[in-house]
Amino acid sequence: MKRRAQPWLGTLVEVTLADALGDAATACAFDVAFTAVAEVHRLMSYHDAASDVARINRMAVGSAIRVDARTAGVIRMALHLNAVTGGLFDIGCASKLVEWGYLPGSTEKSAEKIAETSSGKAASRISLHIDDADNVWKIAPVLIDLGGIAKGYAVDAAINALQGLNIASACVNAGGDLRVFGENAYLIMIRDPRAPAQIATRIELKNTALATSGSYFSQKTVRGHQRSALVNCESGNAIVDSVSATVQAADCMTADALTKLVLLSADPRHPLLQQFGATAFII
Repeated sequence: MKRRAQPWLGTLVEVTLADALGDAATACAFDVAFTAVAEVHRLMSYHDAASDVARINRMAVGSAIRVDARTAGVIRMALHLNAVTGGLFDIGCASKLVEWGYLPGSTEKSAEKIAETSSGKAASRISLHIDDADNVWKIAPVLIDLGGIAKGYAVDAAINALQGLNIASACVNAGGDLRVFGENAYLIMIRDPRAPAQIATRIELKNTALATSGSYFSQKTVRGHQRSALVNCESGNAIVDSVSATVQAADCMTADALTKLVLLSADPRHPLLQQFGATAFII
């Protein structure tokens, strides 16, 4: 097997090829996979001022912008998940991440002002609308961050690109959000959230996607309170429990997003998992 890794979307993306390819074909395959991930980063990164996400965050209330069809698809999925989970999954919590120092502040308004005007209650569902022409309308003040779903989408994009080259088997892993395809089985290790340097379990995967979320690497104290990069938008609090949620699904975008549902509901048998053809476990 041949492996390459590059930093994208705030994590390290690793591509593994099982095929016995020549040097030129191998280089081409890696380039195609990482180009697909780079495109998602360009469109959906919170930090890139030219991204669709940054453009949405700079919008005035009552205005609209047209976004790339790929961004539109991810936002539609995010808003659908926000609706069916009753707000447990929400891309509209970036103001909290700004307030706690996980994301840089808005160039248009102070983090404090955004925090005051965003209730945190299912913010994306009530604050954004996307029409059939891929125009995103801002109905109320909100800062969005696609970090809870875009990495999974990027993994799917890379896998699709590799399949377009007729690669027989590969694995794409973006910081624990991964997908494998082909005849080869891949042994995946899941960290112990209470001792992240140790492995809690191992899973053999074939033709599926797997995503794991936990707050063990992002926890810190902010003004005397324990915070993390995982937010319960309904309560406005951080997830600081020493647990992780792992979801297996057909595609990585779905698995990535549903880890937040499982973490926030603390229910690895949540009824919505079956609706999305997913299974889960909590460590």
